[in-house]
Amino acid sequence: MVTMSPQSSAPGPSVTPVSMVNWELAAKTAAALAPAGPALSGREISSAVENLRLMAEKSVPHVHEISKLQAARDLRDSEVLVVDRASWAKANTQSFAVMMDPVMRAIAAKQAESNKGANKTASAGAANLSATVTGAQLGTALAFLSSKVLGQYDPFAALAGPTATPGGRLLLVAPNIITVERDLKVEPADFRLWVCLHEQTHRVQFAAAPWLRHHMLAEIEKLGGLLVGDSENLGERLLQAAKQMGAKKGIASTEKTPSRGGVLDLLQDPAQKAALSHVTAVMSLLEGHANVVMDGVDARIVPSVRTIRQRFNNRGKDRGVLEKFIRNLLGLDAKMRQYSDGAKFVRETVSMVGMDGFNQVWTQEQNLPTEPEIHHARLWVERMGL
Repeated sequence: MVTMSPQSSAPGPSVTPVSMVNWELAAKTAAALAPAGPALSGREISSAVENLRLMAEKSVPHVHEISKLQAARDLRDSEVLVVDRASWAKANTQSFAVMMDPVMRAIAAKQAESNKGANKTASAGAANLSATVTGAQLGTALAFLSSKVLGQYDPFAALAGPTATPGGRLLLVAPNIITVERDLKVEPADFRLWVCLHEQTHRVQFAAAPWLRHHMLAEIEKLGGLLVGDSENLGERLLQAAKQMGAKKGIASTEKTPSRGGVLDLLQDPAQKAALSHVTAVMSLLEGHANVVMDGVDARIVPSVRTIRQRFNNRGKDRGVLEKFIRNLLGLDAKMRQYSDGAKFVRETVSMVGMDGFNQVWTQEQNLPTEPEIHHARLWVERMGL
């Protein structure tokens, strides 16, 4: 339906030296399984692409005004790509390849050590089969997500290669934006600007905290390293996860019912929980801050902002049973809680110390809130001495 905007084209997925995931297959699987978007004429497609690029540009000064971050002034350091669902999935396979490369290298090193003396041909065949299966699984997940995501700022695209844009890239998924604005019966121009405000805020966050990109990668690597260190027990833990999921449905089990965080919650030992807690807190901050900014506009900028927010919040109540199950399995509902918990933290902090006080969070990684602080903003304010 909507393709890459004329100004750019989608990069193909990078190939990691450690081929533990078939990224090409993941992209092709997602493209094949992604639901079709709304039927639009060629003129409607061109108009939507042009308008979304315009709204992305229009959001720049508004984010600067609301966030009060100097880094936001005239910030246009990244690509703005208007994409279809398949192109969004393809772009994300590249980002996953960048994010997971250190983890995969660690896994490969561990496997090479344990496979010393083994039949190399058989080991290579097993590795290729595993990469194919994982690629197909990832592609299936991306296909589902491809119809749900409205926009995305991708900071890790900056690390994809020498030709990558230093500021990352901002993706706007045109078919999804059009579908939702029609479902909600809201003014398209208002809704598109509202979405762009959120994604532009993410672009500003990483510009205001240039250390944040590598900090997040280090935390992901740490999580991956912990998983690698306990890889022998992964099968047992998956079985345990299945048992605990059964407890939710009344199946006899002596194990504790899983928390509302999703299946991933069941796979973490104490060290992993601590690392995951930090990543969760940072993601809550980023999503919550972007939500506060997008809702910080008044009717002068987005005339129907209150109507949009109300209808957007109510939209989740109409999901089908299958979609709710998949969202829970992938942890998407946990992500929605990140929006609300993080937004509450930002609003409470700003009410206590003002926006300038809150913006201390971007100055160094030690200023990032912990998970308890996300839920009790005063703890962060006191730790910062504000």
